[in-house]
Amino acid sequence: MMSFEMNDRKKIGLGLTGFGVFFSFLGIIFFFDKGLLAMGNILFISGVALTIGLKSSLQFFSRPSNFKGSVSFVVGFFLVIIGWPVLGMIVESYGFVVLFSGFWPTVAVFLQKIPVIGWLFQQPFVRTFIDRYRGKRVPV
Repeated sequence: MMSFEMNDRKKIGLGLTGFGVFFSFLGIIFFFDKGLLAMGNILFISGVALTIGLKSSLQFFSRPSNFKGSVSFVVGFFLVIIGWPVLGMIVESYGFVVLFSGFWPTVAVFLQKIPVIGWLFQQPFVRTFIDRYRGKRVPV
């Protein structure tokens, strides 16, 4: 079984990814502020690249099965930059769901193992919802 080794590069990558999500959240809260949204996107992408490596990131985003999600994410980012943040975030959200839908089951199992939050994710109604969508990709 392969273990997940946490070196400094991965720690920085996870931090950048977290800040990217935080800045994107702030950008949405502040009525789709394009500066905060752009900063969040840049931090998120750079954090993912540092966490899994540049070569793995390029392979992930250029995989033929992820083409539709990658293109919509880039188009959404471009729309945010040119000044259409609402439409850009809608297109980016679609790309994000298409790209990362395969990771939701792994995230759900991880959340169930966290001491305080895990209790919520282990409740029967939440587990049936998670089990229903485990291993399924969003139809595109």
